[in-house]
Amino acid sequence: MVSREQHRSAALYEKLQLLRSVTNSRAVNDTSIIIDASNYIKELKGKVERLNQDIASSQNSTGRAKNHHQQLPVVHTTSQSMVTVETLENKGFLVNMLSQTSCPGLLVFVLQAFEDLGLNVLEARASCKDTFRLEAVGGDNVQAVENIDAEVVKQAVFQAIRNWISTST
Repeated sequence: MVSREQHRSAALYEKLQLLRSVTNSRAVNDTSIIIDASNYIKELKGKVERLNQDIASSQNSTGRAKNHHQQLPVVHTTSQSMVTVETLENKGFLVNMLSQTSCPGLLVFVLQAFEDLGLNVLEARASCKDTFRLEAVGGDNVQAVENIDAEVVKQAVFQAIRNWISTST
């Protein structure tokens, strides 16, 4: 019979191996895997910051932003939510969503909408604890990106929100 400690140890080992593969770590021991993961997270944060700076500078240099703003359907009367979709110069889209409520399950619907459009999520940051926040860069599939614009992406996101609302109530 396998002890509880052995189960816990095996589960921890699996999680560390998953972390190792996600972060492309070549480390062997647990501490090194965690350090590599921490460095990888810092690297991703730097990439997001550089993307934000690139977007801000491109918007400032063109004199006009290609933003499409629309309020999310109100889920609760106290909910204030916003979605923006921006076309990026590198042939992709930056999608920002923010809701004052946590919206459990909404992320799945939004990612499904991206997939339905043929967009690959290249980078994403999501928070669903007390509020819902999603920042995602979608693109990579050149044919899909060339055939749609920011308005189509925005409408797909709003349809995903409506679908989520209909299943959440």
